[in-house]
Amino acid sequence: MAPHTPHLNRRHALGALASAATLPWHSRLWAAPGAGDTRLVVVLLRGAYDGLSALVPYSEPFYYESRPRTAIAAPDASDGGPLRALPIDGRWAVAPALQLGMPGLLADRQVAFVPFCGTGFVSRSHFQAQDWMEAGLPADDPSPSLDSGFLNRLVQRLGGQAASFTQRLPVVLSGAVPVPNMPWQRNPTPAREGDFAAQVAAMYAGHALEPLFNSGQTLRRAMSQSVAMEMDASARQAISATGFALEAGRIGALMAGDPRLRVAFVDVGGWDTHVDQGNDRGQLANRLEGLSAGLQSMAHALGREWRHTVVVVLSEFGRTFRENGSGGTDHGHGNALWLLGGAVQGGQVLGEQAALSAAALHEGRDLPVLNDYRQVLAGVFARLYGLSASDLDHILPKAAPRALPFW
Repeated sequence: MAPHTPHLNRRHALGALASAATLPWHSRLWAAPGAGDTRLVVVLLRGAYDGLSALVPYSEPFYYESRPRTAIAAPDASDGGPLRALPIDGRWAVAPALQLGMPGLLADRQVAFVPFCGTGFVSRSHFQAQDWMEAGLPADDPSPSLDSGFLNRLVQRLGGQAASFTQRLPVVLSGAVPVPNMPWQRNPTPAREGDFAAQVAAMYAGHALEPLFNSGQTLRRAMSQSVAMEMDASARQAISATGFALEAGRIGALMAGDPRLRVAFVDVGGWDTHVDQGNDRGQLANRLEGLSAGLQSMAHALGREWRHTVVVVLSEFGRTFRENGSGGTDHGHGNALWLLGGAVQGGQVLGEQAALSAAALHEGRDLPVLNDYRQVLAGVFARLYGLSASDLDHILPKAAPRALPFW
């Protein structure tokens, strides 16, 4: 498996994956990793990423009607148009950003998806939804404790060690088992627009329109700062997707070198795309590519241990099905969960699904949750570790395991 190349030629990469798409996606059948040597990595995308820009329902006309600016082009789009999605089946396709970031994992069919996934707890607050998800408690729990997270409870049953690659210990790893926290060393920031703005301002200097221009710039800066502050807050100091792409190999190398490290957690921020989300190109596509590149780098660093590793990617909730007037999407409900690993039978879209129409949307605006993330995780843990019903109930109370054919 080759490491991600930052300057990968986009058309070359997509062409190679298009050739791979002609092969049967279900041609392999792996056995799940053994309970004694399995490594688990949970990646939480703080800020609610837009799953419909990663896993694309390209056969649904309602998707394109609802997103004239942010939809990802269908696989059969004309060659002169935007970059195209890679079909998984007759309904779903992988967005170009993921193809560019992790071409090896997709070509090797080591990535599966569960759409319409999330929690039955309905909240449009990032902080409340993140805490509830990390606690792993039932949606009807009137007062969930934030002193114990589901990954800490998992480690209690498994033994071994866990690690959190975050700025501070998250709720998901809080609890009875002491867990070390290893903050990232760097977190690259996006380039500034100051130079360009100064050049435009110089053009209007002394012109009759200068006061109007300055007023507009003041309003624009205020709006940009407001959006940036909300995005930073929802990320809770999580590393950016760009930073994750550069640093994710460190997790893989540490796990490969220490057999006691069985569970790891990392959060990635910057997904609250209310404005100028983009489609196959733009801010969201760049972040999805960085996230995917990091996952590919992690797999490469794990080496032989990748065969025994499972990675779960999830987010606190999804985003609205329809785009908003600012070319972005707002806080939603259902989303797409990813499952990756050297033993994963990928190239599949699993779980319960529904047709997409205005009548099918949750509260008339969001993807519904048809696959409870707790049930999906309980099924994964049961398969990986052979845990008893009482163990699973301790980790994810009242979550009936959902046995999806990931292996």
